[in-house]
Amino acid sequence: MRVLFIGNSHTYFNDMPHIFKMICKENNIAMEVTMIAHGYKGLDFHKDEPEVRFNILYGDYDYVVLQHLQSGFDEKVLGTSVEAINKFIKMAGSKAVLYMPWTLKGEEDKQKAMSDAYLNLGLKLNIAVAPVGIIWWNFKKKHPEIELYFKDNKHASEAGSTLAAYTIFNTIFNKKASCKTEICVDMADEAYKVIEELKK
Repeated sequence: MRVLFIGNSHTYFNDMPHIFKMICKENNIAMEVTMIAHGYKGLDFHKDEPEVRFNILYGDYDYVVLQHLQSGFDEKVLGTSVEAINKFIKMAGSKAVLYMPWTLKGEEDKQKAMSDAYLNLGLKLNIAVAPVGIIWWNFKKKHPEIELYFKDNKHASEAGSTLAAYTIFNTIFNKKASCKTEICVDMADEAYKVIEELKK
């Protein structure tokens, strides 16, 4: 299986796609990952990039994971950008996944608007949504001892990137990832619970 990740620093921090690959390996799934990610760039940038179009059309990917800006989030820009990129994804016979990010450490109140935008767009375009932002805040409240944020209070720590990777795994494979450490079990459980609740 092959997955292409398109986004910015919330995708490339801690090599999150590699963490996803290792989770797949632990679950006996052969996985190849590729990443196109540029700092501070949204999907409105990526939709016009030749490398994005070419990789999607000719990279033979099963899934393409799309992540938009966290800061300066704009629902309309998200929608038009995903629609443009999704045309290439459909032409290639691949499936899109929307990777919903989290808000800044002191801006939990802004998460709902971002989450609703991703979920509504997913329904409109029939695209699966990896609800990382929702799961992020749920997990943070249940495990305040685990720092999900990097020291800049914006990006993910290694634990935060791991949580994102588990959420994307559960979304793509529609099942809970198996894992060995207690904290990873909790991450996979929380991701699975939220994803199942959103299906109702």
